[in-house]
Amino acid sequence: MKLFGLFLSFTLLFLCPFISQADVPELSRQPPRPIVFVHNDRSKSDPQQVHISLVGKDHMRVTFITEDNKVESVVEYGKQPGKYDGKATGECTSYKYFFYKSGKIHHVKIGPLQSNTTYYYRCGGNGPEFSFKTPPSTFPVEFAIVGDLGQTEWTAATLSHINSQDYDVFLLPGDLSYADTHQPLWDSFGRLVEPLASKRPWMVTEGNHEIEFFPIIEHTTFKSYNARWLMPHTESFSTSNLYYSFDVAGVHTVMLGSYTDFDCESDQYQWLQADLAKVDRKTTPWVVVLLHAPWYNTNEAHEGEGESMREAMESLLFNARVDVVFSGHVHAYERFKRVYNNKADPCGPIHITIGDGGNREGLALSFKKPPSPLSEFRESSFGHGRLKVMDGKRAHWSWHRNNDSNSLLADEVWLDSLSTSSSCWPSSRSNDEL
Repeated sequence: MKLFGLFLSFTLLFLCPFISQADVPELSRQPPRPIVFVHNDRSKSDPQQVHISLVGKDHMRVTFITEDNKVESVVEYGKQPGKYDGKATGECTSYKYFFYKSGKIHHVKIGPLQSNTTYYYRCGGNGPEFSFKTPPSTFPVEFAIVGDLGQTEWTAATLSHINSQDYDVFLLPGDLSYADTHQPLWDSFGRLVEPLASKRPWMVTEGNHEIEFFPIIEHTTFKSYNARWLMPHTESFSTSNLYYSFDVAGVHTVMLGSYTDFDCESDQYQWLQADLAKVDRKTTPWVVVLLHAPWYNTNEAHEGEGESMREAMESLLFNARVDVVFSGHVHAYERFKRVYNNKADPCGPIHITIGDGGNREGLALSFKKPPSPLSEFRESSFGHGRLKVMDGKRAHWSWHRNNDSNSLLADEVWLDSLSTSSSCWPSSRSNDEL
């Protein structure tokens, strides 16, 4: 472990500029807390790093890893503890990175499942029993949202605060493990989040720390991320795991990729245009978008890094009357007014930066002065957010600041769905067509 620590220190100190592509001046940050490295305390045949994700209308994907390559990619499940009347077989993969070789990564799709129902399940025919609850099919529905999570003592506090109050789906707009090519940290991260990620679906998109480009040695980007965190891109007709969409109750959620092509000729742009065109706002009144690099930001950290993507794609989101855009990357919290093309616009989405999960780099403390009139609330603190969609018209957003031992409500606002705003739609479209 001493050799591991020395190599980790070397990697983080000298190679992170290549890994994260964070070409910005050094900023003043609060002192970060130590990394929490979680070791495997199970047998080689037992499942570890278990997490679940939504896939299609009524299915769930169970992902787990075993050190024993002979373990089958199977999941048994049922509605009673220890009684499994369903069984599914999935697929498996593994990857190599420099001297590291991953365990056997299993992806198993189970279902059809009933909504708002607790299921008990066992992975690989061995090891402990887990349970999860499926999201509801109707309102209300609640999302826990946090970006730039990492695996520090601050991360553990954030996860504890999230876990203290129930939610239906976890959304993470990029920067998961902060492994930064150091692959054992991916395994540690999977173990750290398993108590939450095995119980509620985790839907994630990539950040710059998932790129893991290593000069000379590794040119395949997102290798670890794509192998470990398979999302429902195929089911949403995307050709890439870096962008996709899914529906929960009456909320259509779009996960975009800040670090893959997004110009008007790109596959992502064409996919997004087609995806948004399919949304029926009468049955799906809410549209939410997540991406990593914020399009609106008054912090000096990563200033302007999302501008080219905004210029390419903002009109698609505006024309579709997207309600909210969540981003990470900047290690602080900031909430904007409804905005479009750098101006306040009642028909544009609210932009919220929530890159404050607890990463090892600390907080971005330097906000530009004077404050922009577009920015409603900003603070450099770790924490998490919750979006509770009450019905087709109203939702409540709250941001909870981390304190040493508890979580405090620091910002909240009620949102009205743009699907209900007649002034935001062309006169040729009636509300019945939404």
